[in-house]
Amino acid sequence: MIHLTNITRQHGDQILFDKASLQIISGSRTGLVGPNGAGKSTLFRLITGEESPDGGEISIGKKATIGYFSQTTGDMAGRTVLEEVMAAAGNLSDIAASIAEMEEAMATPMDDDAMADLLDRYGNAVEEFENRGGYDIEPRAKAILTGLGIGPSDHDHPVESFSGGWKMRIALAGILLINPDVLLLDEPTNHLDVESIVWLETWLVTEFKGALLMTCHDQDFMNRVVNRTIEVANRTLTTYGGNYDFYLKEREIRREQLMASYRRQQEMLAKEEDFIARFAARVSHAAQVQSRIKKLEKIERIELPPEQRTMKFEFGPLPRSGDDVVSIENLGKTWPNEDGSQKSVFGGVSGMVSRGNKIAVVGVNGAGKSTFLKVMAGETQATTGSLTIGASVHAGYFSQHAMDILSPKKSVFDTIQETLPTAGIGTIRGLCAAFLFTGDDVDKRIDMLSGGEKSRVVLATLLARPLNLLILDEPTNHLDIQSREILLAALSAFQGTVVLVSHDRHFLRALVTRVFEIDHGAMISYEGDYDYYLTKSGRG
Repeated sequence: MIHLTNITRQHGDQILFDKASLQIISGSRTGLVGPNGAGKSTLFRLITGEESPDGGEISIGKKATIGYFSQTTGDMAGRTVLEEVMAAAGNLSDIAASIAEMEEAMATPMDDDAMADLLDRYGNAVEEFENRGGYDIEPRAKAILTGLGIGPSDHDHPVESFSGGWKMRIALAGILLINPDVLLLDEPTNHLDVESIVWLETWLVTEFKGALLMTCHDQDFMNRVVNRTIEVANRTLTTYGGNYDFYLKEREIRREQLMASYRRQQEMLAKEEDFIARFAARVSHAAQVQSRIKKLEKIERIELPPEQRTMKFEFGPLPRSGDDVVSIENLGKTWPNEDGSQKSVFGGVSGMVSRGNKIAVVGVNGAGKSTFLKVMAGETQATTGSLTIGASVHAGYFSQHAMDILSPKKSVFDTIQETLPTAGIGTIRGLCAAFLFTGDDVDKRIDMLSGGEKSRVVLATLLARPLNLLILDEPTNHLDIQSREILLAALSAFQGTVVLVSHDRHFLRALVTRVFEIDHGAMISYEGDYDYYLTKSGRG
């Protein structure tokens, strides 16, 4: 269906691909992995024609339709949510119009050859229209929107009334609606909650019949959806015939085999070079020396790929808090509506956060999870009830919108130094390096950073401080899988208390020891880990 053959592509001084090849066949389910900047998004743009290769060939089946979801939504205005999603299937409207024209033409007398040609074109158009769900487009649009967390009550709202994250869901719904032959998804779970992620996961596995190529930082999602993994690294594309967990194991096996081959080759080369050095001056060994020199010139040297850079962070000594970290009594929060009435976010929430707890706050979309964390962090005041912070508690708050309040004109170094004004230059640079900012990277301005880089800056400013209560709202957003694993290891070793909201099920499963579920305004406490919660709540 799609073939990339011996592709080369260079951005400035960086060579992304050097004679790399890839095939996307009908029905394949492929996940792209690799470090940030290796070329995953570039690969998508090459397939869609937004970029052209510097060398090699790209061939795409003539009738293949491609749907591409990227991290940019473009302009959305002037339509309702439902109209915006249905507009994505614009060429289906063209096909429908073409079918109607051909049906009208059939009523006109014509010769046999013309009629045969018309019937052939009509059959192809009807087949494509049916295969892509043209006859039930509106019900499917509504079902997809609802699955992605945008309920029927919002379908007629104007798209410009939604925030950027919700617009991403609307854009994703439009891509899914067209039911393309090839679906390209660049981080589809970034702006989804757990319920929407589970819906999308199920839809891709059970409903979508085309070929899928995607990047995703959600390990569970990758494991459930893909059956082939392609690593984008070291200027090439390496295929692994399994999901993400299979890729991790197989990559380690291949690396060990490569290391063994490299060591054997180095030993052989050392012996040959030693022989050449010892006997180069002896006439009696001249033929042997020349033979071995030629042999070495023909040998293809094994190269070890560079180690991927990852965050390296460990918490320093923490001040000890009291045993009762946060006491919550009949807590409630309302927001004002445009008409002056009050909208209840949650109410009647009571509970206790104890020292050393690692608590996940869960609930359906709109239950008030993020608002609950804002109240705990002191970012907004509760409307009713009380929330009491315990003795010697030093809290830090990571918001999923924290990147928006960074000073865009300041450098990475200056931003982190503001958080630790008494730290020396060496300490600041060391902290920058721990979060993958080295050399000239520390002088980059915030407005020049990617989403993942900004997220690492915010984490650096938070985690470097002597805090014993971390309140984290989607801390893994924009982080790649390797960085998520480093953050997970650091938080697992953290001696303080953690309360977080996250849509990363792997992260929750590996970290949390208690779960607070906000359900219909009240809070239910599950005294066990995330799997215990899934079992007891019937959501497993």
